[in-house]
Amino acid sequence: MESILQGGGIQASDRENRSFREALERESDFRIRRAVERLREGLFDPVAVRLLTAHENRLREETERGFRAVDAGKSPHLCVVGAYGQGKSHSLTYIQDRASREGFVTSMVNLDPREVPFQNFREVYRALTAGLRFPDTEASFIVQWKRWAQQQMAESQDPVNAPADVLPKEMPHLFKSVLVAMAHRNLPLSEKEKRLKKHAAFRPKEFPVLLARALAGETVPYHRLRNVFKYRRVPFFKEAPLTLCGTEPFFQMTRSLGRLLRNMGYRGWVLLFDEGESIVQANVLLRSKAYKLLHRFFSPEEPDPSFLYPVFAFTEDFFHQVRQEDYDQVRVRGEVEIPYFDRNYAQEWRELTVYRLSDLSREEWEDLSRKLMDLHARAYRWQPPEAEVHREMANRLSTMSRQETRLKLKALVDCLDLAYQEQVL
Repeated sequence: MESILQGGGIQASDRENRSFREALERESDFRIRRAVERLREGLFDPVAVRLLTAHENRLREETERGFRAVDAGKSPHLCVVGAYGQGKSHSLTYIQDRASREGFVTSMVNLDPREVPFQNFREVYRALTAGLRFPDTEASFIVQWKRWAQQQMAESQDPVNAPADVLPKEMPHLFKSVLVAMAHRNLPLSEKEKRLKKHAAFRPKEFPVLLARALAGETVPYHRLRNVFKYRRVPFFKEAPLTLCGTEPFFQMTRSLGRLLRNMGYRGWVLLFDEGESIVQANVLLRSKAYKLLHRFFSPEEPDPSFLYPVFAFTEDFFHQVRQEDYDQVRVRGEVEIPYFDRNYAQEWRELTVYRLSDLSREEWEDLSRKLMDLHARAYRWQPPEAEVHREMANRLSTMSRQETRLKLKALVDCLDLAYQEQVL
């Protein structure tokens, strides 16, 4: 399989051109012009990515195969593999837009060894939840959860316990307590009761902030959360520790959120990870931890479906490093030898679902240039002299063979801008 803007073996057919023009007509003038303006700045735009997709049908078929697997309770994944500048980020943007239109909640994260290192899944979880995007609203997850949970309470014969009953059983105890507290309102206290010493900890204005911080994975003092749970009627919060140790609670919470989003009426949660090759930039100990987490996405052993669809963008350097690892390497602690790796991932990952990118041919860039010309013409309501403008665009591309796709697109938009200015002046 190949990718958008950088797919291989693309020859524009009449059907594809007709599909492009129909899609162009369905978009509003504002969205078309905004797409051109973002391309001019070298930015990604979902409309531009969708309209300028080369062999979009092939990428759509690949992603929809994953969507159907999620619906069937399976655990699909996708690795988008290519060199820098070949369109990995464009591919993720396309998949995110497609998933959103198909009823999935999405999150996109740029992995970074300093800010969002994959082996520190607490930071990954925080980035995923901060970037939650719903297909039908711009509201946050907290707003969506409270709205849905309160609806369940209104329809339940046991409204106090209704929020806890709809949460996945494997959800970590702290997060389960936090979500139940968010769904409940504060206990009603009279003005006289509020002045009593035993209710000195009743500070309702800070409750939403503390709950939001705890849900985001921040460390919140136990005594402050205890007060929130007391006044938000969470009777079970004392049944287990409220501590979060290591990465496991955050990985389990990610899986639990996928199931919860499914319960809330969405098809699932599409997780998009860009810059996945940053994983192999760490030392061997951190790489081993990251591989172990990756394997749980690629080959989950948990029996219950999570309704997650993880999509990773990698360069070939990532897989080269995986193949070159010394899987028999050990570290010595005291007199005990401890293996760095729990398995040979080069062997384990031979059957990954991979969507490999390649450079566009000259014919493919010509087809893309024509589509971009139509996009620009629609945005600014003009009629380009096609032969002349197309020749100028081809000449500009001939000088940029080693440039990234986004820079080439910027240059093509520049050619169209100059031709437009000459015409209107």
